[in-house]
Parts: sequence; C-alpha cells; structure tokens
Amino acid sequence: TLFIAFAMSFYLPLSVADEYADARQRMVQIISQDVIETSSYLGTETLAPTVLQAMGKVPRHEFVPRREKPFAYENRPLPIGHGQTISQPYIVARMTELLIEGGPLNRVLEIGTGSGYQTAILAKFAQEIYSLERIKALQEKTRKRMRTLKIYNVLFRYADGSVGWQDKAPYDGILAAAAPAKVPEQLLQQLAVGGRMIIPVGEERQKLFRITRTEEGFDHQFIEDVRFVPFRSGVR
Repeated sequence: TLFIAFAMSFYLPLSVADEYADARQRMVQIISQDVIETSSYLGTETLAPTVLQAMGKVPRHEFVPRREKPFAYENRPLPIGHGQTISQPYIVARMTELLIEGGPLNRVLEIGTGSGYQTAILAKFAQEIYSLERIKALQEKTRKRMRTLKIYNVLFRYADGSVGWQDKAPYDGILAAAAPAKVPEQLLQQLAVGGRMIIPVGEERQKLFRITRTEEGFDHQFIEDVRFVPFRSGVR
C-alpha cells in the first residue's frame, strides 16, 4: 500500500494565479450559465457561492498535460493519459455541491484520484479526504502535484476502488469519478448513516445518482445523465 498524508492548506503562487485568473473566472461564468440552462431538470438556477469560489481558485491548468494547458479552462473533459480524463468543470462543480449539501464533511472517500483536480476542489470542503487510484503512474504524478500546490488534507492509496478503504470507514461522503455498471456493495456499506454518495452508474447510458444512507437503508436520487470513463477493478 502506497500513501502519503497531508494536513489542510492550499497555497497558489501569485504569478501563476495572475496568469490564469481571467480564464478561471470565465470558466466559472460558463458553469453558472450551464446551471441556468439546465435548471428545469436540476431544480436549481445557481450553485453554492463557496463551490464557485473554489472553482475560481484551483488552478485547473496544473492538472492537465502540457499540451492540454491552452484548453484547461474550457468547460469540457480533457485527456490526462492512460485512457483517463479530467472531468468537465461543470460536472466537478455539480458533484461537489451535491456532496456538501448535507452539511459539514469530516471524512470523504474519493474513488478515482485521476489528475487530482476533483480532489483539490473537495479539499476545500472536507477535513480529511481518502483518495483511491488504480493506475500507479497517475497516482504518483498526482501525489507530487499536491505537494507542489501545498494541499495537505489528502491521504492517497494505490488500490482497487471497488473495494473502498474499509480501515478508514465510515465516510460522511463518497464521490466516484468513474461509472460502474452497478454500485459496489462494499462502497455502500462504508457510507455512514446520514452520509451521501455521488456516483455515475451505467455502461452505455450513464446516470448520476446521489445515494443517501438512512437508518432503514439507501435512498437513490437520480440527478442527471452524464458520461464518465468506466469503472474498472484491479490495479495497473
């Protein structure tokens, strides 16, 4: 098991922040417009100001390969290598809000660290994040990236995400960045009562769900149609 512990903090050099600040703000405006345009089925016309503020501060260009940096603040997914992508900014913001709507988060489990962009956003809203990645090369790059950006409240593990991280359970929130055909039972059982899971489900046609654990069981709420990389078991 490979992991590295961090304590909460975030620092971004001023020169880097200044260079991309306008592009990030344009991205936030586009996200806000997307929410308005989809409000008829999302049930909201705005995202939480704290989520939009986080999206406007985290440097997405630091989480993509050099050749993709010119497109870093476009509202679309981008390739990050190994057949994986960094999620569309809109869906990162949306999933973050769905996770934090239930109140303060202590422990969050993230399935699929990827480039670490979603992780960095979540780091602003949770005391502790436990992030699993099955592709070792991706995880190693992300661990270095987090140290560079001084994000200190994330614990990483190289492992099969479908089995979760039982030793650290239960979790107030679980967020999956890949789509299984059905929700893994082991992940459901690691969710605390009152906790929520945000997860895309399906193969050809995927749907985003918010699953809340209650004393009686699990409440599944459909959010919207989405498109994610498939959920894979095993490591490589």
